[in-house]
Amino acid sequence: MKVTHIPFQKTGFFSNMMLDYLEKNEKLTSFYNHFPDFDGFQHQILEKQKSFDLQTRTILYNELKNQYKAVEVSQKTSENIELLQSQNTFTITTGHQLNLFTGPLYFLYKILSTINLCEELSEKFPDKNFVPIYWMATEDHDFDEINYFNFKGKKVLWNRKDGGAVGRFSTEGLEEVLDVFSAHLGNSKNALYLKNLFSEAYLKHNNLADATRFIANSLFGQYGLVIIDGDSKGLKQVFSPFVKNELLHQTSFTEVSKTIIELEKDYKIQVNPREINLFFLENNSRERIVFENGIYKILNSDIEFTKEAIIQELENNPEKFSPNVLLRPLYQEVILPNLCYIGGGGEIAYWLQLKGYFDAIAVPFPILLLRNSVQVISSKQVKKLENLSISIEEIFLNQHELISKKVIENSEIRIQFDEKKDFLQNQFSELKEVAKQTDITFVNAVNAQERKQIKGLEMLEKRLLKAEKRRQEDLVQQITILQNELFPNQSLEERQRNFSEYYLEYGGDFIEMLKAALKPLQHEFTVLQL
Repeated sequence: MKVTHIPFQKTGFFSNMMLDYLEKNEKLTSFYNHFPDFDGFQHQILEKQKSFDLQTRTILYNELKNQYKAVEVSQKTSENIELLQSQNTFTITTGHQLNLFTGPLYFLYKILSTINLCEELSEKFPDKNFVPIYWMATEDHDFDEINYFNFKGKKVLWNRKDGGAVGRFSTEGLEEVLDVFSAHLGNSKNALYLKNLFSEAYLKHNNLADATRFIANSLFGQYGLVIIDGDSKGLKQVFSPFVKNELLHQTSFTEVSKTIIELEKDYKIQVNPREINLFFLENNSRERIVFENGIYKILNSDIEFTKEAIIQELENNPEKFSPNVLLRPLYQEVILPNLCYIGGGGEIAYWLQLKGYFDAIAVPFPILLLRNSVQVISSKQVKKLENLSISIEEIFLNQHELISKKVIENSEIRIQFDEKKDFLQNQFSELKEVAKQTDITFVNAVNAQERKQIKGLEMLEKRLLKAEKRRQEDLVQQITILQNELFPNQSLEERQRNFSEYYLEYGGDFIEMLKAALKPLQHEFTVLQL
């Protein structure tokens, strides 16, 4: 195994907002609390320690004990749950949807980033405890986003009726998905493990939340990962004062709207707030709460509440009130002694919209850390790259740019068009000086002729490149095939492939190698050569 770290900037796959955030650009500093480095964590620990009370810890501990009642818990995870009772214990959290069989590869990278950061912080602050948390997005209702995973270029799909919070979905019908998946796996030792993992998770658990917990616990329990389901009456009870504020005052809408005005001057906005950022949750439905003409209404239903009635409903049944994408971060920070949220670029971008809201309701805003990203390259692919004289950094170039670069490098014709353009522009500079001494019409004529000549050179350059690509057709094809292998659909493989492809080949060593390679606070892209 060889590990190479390259700057996120050189991959071409990350937004300007994320690159500015990693570079501590002043345009973003007011939208977050502390930067993800050891100094930032030092300050964050002090802030969270002051705000997180023992009573909330006790409720959290009891709820986790209840959620893990039927789970085979590793010693490390059991110890971490016990540690949460202590006031010098803090969490590092990542969250993810309940994608079928974990979904895209970055599910692994999120969780391993979280585990590794806890280990780094434990070394830096030995008098504190740090517990890695995976927050299951059990209350989401976007089933179409999670009902499949890709395996070797094919979509493995779960068809079932949609409706309500996905964590409560029955796993009925997934035996058919297992049959389809198994047909592509073969009968190796690693294939049998994957079949058994799928079977144990989805055929022996009644709902998607329990099945997902089983998979995450099987893959990461040995590292002490603690998995939490926010769809809980006890935890919602802790959060209910903030739900009440949302219902009565719509503070999130007011504060996030202010932030958006400032943020959108330089960046694309990820999420727009609603006046009430809550859903009403029942067994088979999760519908928005709206306030119209003095009445609280549940969309797509006949349910209505007066102000007094909805507050009474909140007191009696807090579990029925579900935060949307803007309030879920707050829910997490209220019920966990959390220091940091680890997420992808899109997630970090919408978290940056929330700082003003957190300030307004006096809840410490967590450190935000861009998760590790990984490109896996096999030894066979490394050899092909070497034969084609393509460096690790060059594989991230746009395909047209990469092919053009290599065709030119491999060409026997050595015409430096940039030099020709520079020479031409220098010649016209002299003409422009002469033209200034005559009249404006001659100046315009010189400028027009310069543009024409430069355009002519550019046209010749394109035609020469096109001719060279035809002549070097074999090279072009090799580069295209190899880059398409590395970047399915011209996207990072972590957004396309499922972990099972690599587990099938490398087994549990794949997760061990990833864990050894990922450095969360290094803020760089990881290339893993296996």
